[in-house]
Amino acid sequence: MPEILHVIKTRRSIRKYSPRKVTKKTLNEIFEAARWAPSAHNAQPWRFVVLTESSAKMVLADAMAKAWIKDLAKKDTSAEIAEKLAKRSIRRFAKAPIIVVACLTLLDMPKPLDEEGRKIERDLAIQSLGAAIQNMLLAAHSRGLGACWFCAPIFCKDEVREVLRLPADFEPQALITMGYAAEKPEAPPRKLLRDILRFYSGSKN
Repeated sequence: MPEILHVIKTRRSIRKYSPRKVTKKTLNEIFEAARWAPSAHNAQPWRFVVLTESSAKMVLADAMAKAWIKDLAKKDTSAEIAEKLAKRSIRRFAKAPIIVVACLTLLDMPKPLDEEGRKIERDLAIQSLGAAIQNMLLAAHSRGLGACWFCAPIFCKDEVREVLRLPADFEPQALITMGYAAEKPEAPPRKLLRDILRFYSGSKN
């Protein structure tokens, strides 16, 4: 199996980490991989905020959890269940050795005058950010680290912006926990190629 395919197939979403520290050199290599992701117009519409200090991770995790509790209350979730879910979320994020908040920026994207054009450019930027995150996950795995991609910040953008004091053009989109794995989860099921693939010949016959 080609090396890259092996890395892709053996990567897992890791939620439990050992306390072993990740070196700055290793981190830089991982972000270098993200930097080289493809992007629409080569605009590179990604920005990454890295948290390594326990206090900073705790403040962010707590702010997101409080936002989640408010959202759960609107859905008639009991206070007891909401509190339990929030505490689990805080533990998960606060205990991760590294938190990366992936942000979208439209600063260098084209700015069409029409609304439809603006929506399209935003979609292109989101696709580009996804490619950079995937590069990051694969690079982390290839260097012996585990990572997990969470979408939590997209549900509480204002809270994340406030805690991290983000520039106006930074839009929180995802959170990636990272560190040396303390678990070995099994591979989740994947759809068969025949379920996801269609070859189009153009012929009516």
